[in-house]
Amino acid sequence: MLFRFRCLNPFGGFLLLRVSLAHAERSRLSAVVCQVCQASVLTPSFLFAFLPLTDIGEATWCANQTLASSSFSSFPPPFSSFSRSLLLKDQLVTVKPEDIETRLFINGKFVEATSGNFFDDVNPATEELICKVQEASEADVDMAVEAARKAFPVWSLSTSASHRAHLLHRLASLVEKHADELALIESLDSGKPITSIHEIDIAGVIRILHYYAGWADKIVGKTIPVDNPDEVFCYTRKEPVGVVAGIVPWNYPLYLLVLKVAPALTCGCTVVMKTSEKTPLSALKLAHLIQEAGFPPGVVNILSGLGPSVGAALASHPHVDKISFTGSTATGLKIAETGVVRLKRVTLELGGKSALIVCADADLDRAAMTAFYGLFPNSGQCCVASSRVFVQESVHDAFLEHLKNFVETHLHLLCPQDKACTQGPLVDKIQFDRVMRYIKQGIAEGATVALGGRAKEGKGYWVMPTIFTDVSDDMTIAKEEIFGPVICLLKFKTADEAVERANESHYGLGAGICTKDIGMAYHCANRLKAGNVFINCYNTTDIAAPFGGFKQSGYGREGGEEGLLPYLEIKAVYSKVDHPKMVLPGQTH
Repeated sequence: MLFRFRCLNPFGGFLLLRVSLAHAERSRLSAVVCQVCQASVLTPSFLFAFLPLTDIGEATWCANQTLASSSFSSFPPPFSSFSRSLLLKDQLVTVKPEDIETRLFINGKFVEATSGNFFDDVNPATEELICKVQEASEADVDMAVEAARKAFPVWSLSTSASHRAHLLHRLASLVEKHADELALIESLDSGKPITSIHEIDIAGVIRILHYYAGWADKIVGKTIPVDNPDEVFCYTRKEPVGVVAGIVPWNYPLYLLVLKVAPALTCGCTVVMKTSEKTPLSALKLAHLIQEAGFPPGVVNILSGLGPSVGAALASHPHVDKISFTGSTATGLKIAETGVVRLKRVTLELGGKSALIVCADADLDRAAMTAFYGLFPNSGQCCVASSRVFVQESVHDAFLEHLKNFVETHLHLLCPQDKACTQGPLVDKIQFDRVMRYIKQGIAEGATVALGGRAKEGKGYWVMPTIFTDVSDDMTIAKEEIFGPVICLLKFKTADEAVERANESHYGLGAGICTKDIGMAYHCANRLKAGNVFINCYNTTDIAAPFGGFKQSGYGREGGEEGLLPYLEIKAVYSKVDHPKMVLPGQTH
């Protein structure tokens, strides 16, 4: 049996350990796990064990060992205020107000917004003003699109695939070099825990850039075996679609921006990106790195502004060839309508109300951990979050206790710049009020608050982790996307019933199942109507795999080879084959 451990040391990289052990050597394995976790050079926040899926008993046992070995007991006291400095990688990282970029990035330069207008960027943890950001107008959209349009022939035709790959690799190296600063800026801007930004978002950005750089010289056409090969030669080319408009949300601002930019640039497209007005700052820092990496002017343009003005102008612009949008289903429907009217290519990654099914035979510790990581990271502000947890009746009460214990042990609402913080605030007052309304509505409709159900006292937009029980399918909290740290437990009798109820949602982004019966797991996975299905885990996505939704969770895919296709057009080229007349020996012309 081969065991592989990955220990994520906050801001200190990865420790990989491979141990080959027989089934009878569990005590030895346990000792190895404990040694890794207790090593003086490491302060592990997570420890994962990867085993063959068919050996669920071993996998569950190993997961229990990692939980027992990881220490989460020592945390600093809750914060009252914080500075804009942080000690990371043994170096003091400071973000001064004058270091924060607030201008627009158009045609390779930082420029003032033509409108002269600004919008406030507020720290959601403290409600303090971080800075005022310049607000783009329709005139700025026109300039950015024109810059991208002029840069397109040079980038798509004159720039080699290998050079495009080189620039993407170089940008990845610059992101890694400035990872601490990017993480601090995004943590201040969004309220997300800096540890998770560093380990998930920034690490993901670097991985995306390297991954798609590797695809740059592998985008190829093919020769077509036509019916009349003696007369016609046919081949296909994959060509960039043109100017891409990317509109990204506030929950993973840098990660989702790069998830659109990297494949588009790989294919030879140029881009105009519109950031969320709630979290614009990390993208503008990235623009400095794009400039430093040496991308030609106009290849990447980044605008800060409001959706109804800048987003709408960008989506409907006549010189934009493709729209890639991540956000709410309501806004996605408007963008889809715009795309239909103007026949633009559109990719939509929208909302979700994803279900996790916990069967009676599941390891409840592991299932509780799965439910926890399926919803509570990023304060539930995740489109694929498993906000509906269907639990088999016979283990419902026991699972509830396991989940409550796991939440109370692992969730720490601290200053987001504290490395021990595991849950930050919601992004702004609008989102805070929305989540609190859903909590009140759930109570009014008869659901029981088993944990939380209230706001955290003091400044900031903090909502305590909340677990609802006695939830029925027709309740608002069971049907609508809350986008907050609120999880609903629903009882079921049979797995087929749970699958049927899970599929009743008009969303179809994610789903999961916890069971030791691998046959049952695959049976349910094949019947769940969702673009991403997880077995005994949740939200363990990878950039090499496609990500997207069914039904009203959108269409198109991001990630993997499939993530390139929306940015490509396929052209068929036919050539007449002229055969020279053959002259045999003894013949004359």
